[in-house]
Amino acid sequence: MYNFKGRDIIDINDFSKEELLFILKTAKKFDPQYVKRDRSNYTIAQGKIAALLFFEPSTRTEQSFKSAAQKIGMGIIGFDDPEATSIHKGESFSDTVRIMNSYADVLVMRHPESGAAKKAADVADIPVINAGDGANQHPTQTMLDLYTIMKEAGHLDGITVALMGDLKYGRTVHALSLALSHFKVKQIFISHSTLSMPDEFLQILDQRKVIYEQFDHLPDNLQADFLYQTRVQKERFKDLNEYKKVKDKFILDASFKKYLDKGVKLMHPLPRINEVDPSLDSHPNAIYFSQARNGLYIREALLGLVLGRIDPPVARSS
Repeated sequence: MYNFKGRDIIDINDFSKEELLFILKTAKKFDPQYVKRDRSNYTIAQGKIAALLFFEPSTRTEQSFKSAAQKIGMGIIGFDDPEATSIHKGESFSDTVRIMNSYADVLVMRHPESGAAKKAADVADIPVINAGDGANQHPTQTMLDLYTIMKEAGHLDGITVALMGDLKYGRTVHALSLALSHFKVKQIFISHSTLSMPDEFLQILDQRKVIYEQFDHLPDNLQADFLYQTRVQKERFKDLNEYKKVKDKFILDASFKKYLDKGVKLMHPLPRINEVDPSLDSHPNAIYFSQARNGLYIREALLGLVLGRIDPPVARSS
């Protein structure tokens, strides 16, 4: 029914609702909350090599991919400082991809340039997993966000998700909003007017008949199951003065505890700067650290799937 072997993971929009649900279901097989750790998981990709090409800094994504690869038996090569490679000598991006393609079975790449993952996939003849390409896409983050919501709520239909902060430049909220639009999810957008959700995404939601609301402040009577907070991304602003005007407009301090007490679950893709006060960390409905942990199970599942080491479901005869 679904053949993921050899498939690139570039854009969340390349996946149907059914494929997303299958990936989430597969991730549960690696999650100790659902299954007792099966030692067979440790060897499903034994003998395979993951090449991690990180052209810009990362903590969670890089380390979770390394951990995921090792947990299923893979070896790891790659770099996280392009200045320490032949790129520093002037080697082209395409040649770097071709060389790493020769030494590995799957490429995991992060790059500051939008569209770089697709360029790599056009050159490589092994699967390429986009670990974030500029302001464009970060599909595995979207998948782990969906997985977290499903895990916490028990389902994806019939819930309300609020997205707050940098909705203009935030690739995580753009992709999550589109992924949620496959399901019966009401969406609430909360941002400064200069950082509102771009019209191109709202038009897609309109076409898909998604119910959504927009606010320029956090409502006192917020009716949501989840609030997905994001940082204002300094690195995406061309004018730092504009960044300074809005960077502290949506800060969740200790007063947000009243929302958590009412059952709102707080998510954040991390890293956080000052937009979520550490005093909230200990609340059981502040789930951003377990959210990050869920990325491990999604990435184990994806590596196994694109390597063809996890059997796809068999289509039932009618």
